[in-house]
Amino acid sequence: MAIFRGFIAFDIKATPQILAFEEEIARIGADVKLVEPHNIHITMKFLGDTEEDQIPVIEQAMTSAVQGIKPFTLTLKGTGVFPNQNYIKVLWIGIVDDGHSSTLAQAIDHHLEPLGFPKEKKGFSPHLTIGRMKTAQKKDQLLKVLERYSTMEFTTQEVHSIALKKSELTGQGPIYTILREVPL
Repeated sequence: MAIFRGFIAFDIKATPQILAFEEEIARIGADVKLVEPHNIHITMKFLGDTEEDQIPVIEQAMTSAVQGIKPFTLTLKGTGVFPNQNYIKVLWIGIVDDGHSSTLAQAIDHHLEPLGFPKEKKGFSPHLTIGRMKTAQKKDQLLKVLERYSTMEFTTQEVHSIALKKSELTGQGPIYTILREVPL
């Protein structure tokens, strides 16, 4: 049985503001693995190792989850880190969308649980991962960049669909393939 590393997400177009933010992080030389512009997305649900024969039932769960959810607008605004500034693992851009992405994530969680995908324990924290910190090298300079962008509005975009994606990890970075797409 073939297995893939799966997740459900929607794509975000890289804007000049997002690219400038990534370029500034790269320039300071912090030990951060930035998300490539063509891979920028917002994860609604990480599935992990998933059997390929589950794709049709996952697609059906996604279709059920989006019932009654209309396309919506979101604004990417502000920056931050997880879990905290003393121990940075993830750099993020915030999401402002009147709760639409959280409602969607909860519906996806609810419809996937019967398929064996456990509900998220911490709940959904709306964000766009822009990079992952590998070591604390140049952390202070990185925090200064994050502070400069802490109130910036990066973009406003429409969300029209969600996608089941496969992630193949390579030495050059992940390769994402859309397996199924479900319109809102």
